[in-house]
Amino acid sequence: MPQSSVISQRLNAIRQQLSQHNIDAFIIPRADEYLGEYVPLRNERLHWATGFTGSAGMAIVLQDSAAIFTDGRYTVQVRQQVDGELFQYLSLTDDPQIEWLCNTLPTGSKVGIDSRLHTYAWYLQAKAELDKAQIELVDVPQNPIDANWQDRPQLPQQPFTLFSHQSAGRNSLEKRQKIGELISKQGADVALIAALDSFCWLLNIRGNDVPRLPVILGNALLYKNGDMTLFTDLTKVPAGFAEHVGTGVTVKDESELGEALTNLQGVKLLADPHSANAFCQLQAQTGGAKLIAGLDPVALPKAQKNAAELEGMTACHIRDGVAVSKFLAWLDHQVEQGIMHDEAQLADQLESYRLQDPKYREPSFDTISATGGNAAMCHYNHNNGTPSTMTMNSIYLVDSGAQYIDGTTDVTRTIAIGEVTDEQKKMVTLVLKGHIALDLARFPKGTSGQQLDALARQYLWQHGFDYDHGTGHGVGHFLSVHEGPQRIGKNVNNVPLLPGMVLSNEPGYYRANEFGIRLENLVVIKPCQALAGSEREMYQFDALTLIPMDARLIDKSLLTTAEINWFNQYHAKVQQTLAPYMQGDDLAWLNKVTQAI
Repeated sequence: MPQSSVISQRLNAIRQQLSQHNIDAFIIPRADEYLGEYVPLRNERLHWATGFTGSAGMAIVLQDSAAIFTDGRYTVQVRQQVDGELFQYLSLTDDPQIEWLCNTLPTGSKVGIDSRLHTYAWYLQAKAELDKAQIELVDVPQNPIDANWQDRPQLPQQPFTLFSHQSAGRNSLEKRQKIGELISKQGADVALIAALDSFCWLLNIRGNDVPRLPVILGNALLYKNGDMTLFTDLTKVPAGFAEHVGTGVTVKDESELGEALTNLQGVKLLADPHSANAFCQLQAQTGGAKLIAGLDPVALPKAQKNAAELEGMTACHIRDGVAVSKFLAWLDHQVEQGIMHDEAQLADQLESYRLQDPKYREPSFDTISATGGNAAMCHYNHNNGTPSTMTMNSIYLVDSGAQYIDGTTDVTRTIAIGEVTDEQKKMVTLVLKGHIALDLARFPKGTSGQQLDALARQYLWQHGFDYDHGTGHGVGHFLSVHEGPQRIGKNVNNVPLLPGMVLSNEPGYYRANEFGIRLENLVVIKPCQALAGSEREMYQFDALTLIPMDARLIDKSLLTTAEINWFNQYHAKVQQTLAPYMQGDDLAWLNKVTQAI
């Protein structure tokens, strides 16, 4: 049966269910009930209802029509994957969904949602807007997609793994008691720990439930005395779990979460309205709990890596540096022979080197393997269409990362394939200058990433250029490659940068349909030794990523002496660190590409 017929049948099934409950519209976000970046196949509800595979989007199904909302990354893809006869194409940013519903539906209408798939903050705002338009927001008792999805994939069935306290640097009981104190400080009795990486970090466990993210699915309640109830799939609890986590941890089936929340009568519950789902907070309120809005109390302590975690991050970055460097050596050799591969083959070849490491588990995100004009789309995914083949005299961009059992990596390199133009060299050099400026930054305690962002953009700005993504995101320790709460970007973010935090340094430049450039290293924040004992407590960045940058793309005349020194010192460190692990042609390549410019 053609895809459009299948989708049409599914829409009809959703509409029948809505009719039974007198609902006029139903909202389908990309998110699942855990509201994380990655969604297991079982929870890809937007894909089931529309055919759209992008990572951000929302559909609204009405009784006689439907619309799909995507952002600028997916304007081409959504038209390839989603039938325009069945869905109107709209913009996530330019067509606010609730406003669109208010303009589309008559007063007295009912809009259905599954409150597990939206944040509490979104729910409150949507309800207020719809109330003004005299439209009712209804939390449906059963998601119509779940009710009609016959061949719904199962979740992975492997038990979760116990992550060694030695690798974590602290045992679970210590962590839970420490976070318990923070909960108490916020005037709460208990906190809803909804982020998957937060409760996995607290319990020193890892899992296989979500692609690209080594966590298990579930939710947790953490009490101010450090006791914790984990709600998850009981069949996945491994032997030795109770001994591993220490006293005070109870495990219940996830189906018991709702009841537990309604039993918190008179309890002060700390929950993050912007990251935890509406269902949990509504249930708690229904049961008489007092909600205290606040950030996930685990986020900041988790972001500040301890010595053991940083030891793992350092070690995995050296091994990752060897793997990626072997790939870059292979790529140069292929180009010299005039052999041109497509983007998928290149991504697979890169992973083949990482797979040789027994500590490697999986990519930390889908590899962005982009040649020529595809690289101008900064979140390009070659799996969403037909992968392009490299051409001579072009630029290739590869942004990839790995989950190792001792850490998480993320690196981008931009590579010359044959000859490149002076204009391309100029743009790469402006990006490099920004990368160096951020890498060399020294900043006082209390500084946020927002205050440093312009350092990376200044040289592009001076020539009338910019880029539309953040400059840096936090990275977890064998956890999420996109970890908060810290970041480096233009947008408001007041979280101070603190020692032990790992961030990316990734300025870029993108010229539509022509080429894309990004240079990304991961860096760790450390006290600034050169300014020890100065008037203010000062911090600096130290690069974890040790992989050559392509000197063929650099216009040395645009660099200052200090920038040339940085480039040469970085490559000297890359050579010294990686050379003991490389041999033969790979070592000869490394020695060549790390020579001083």
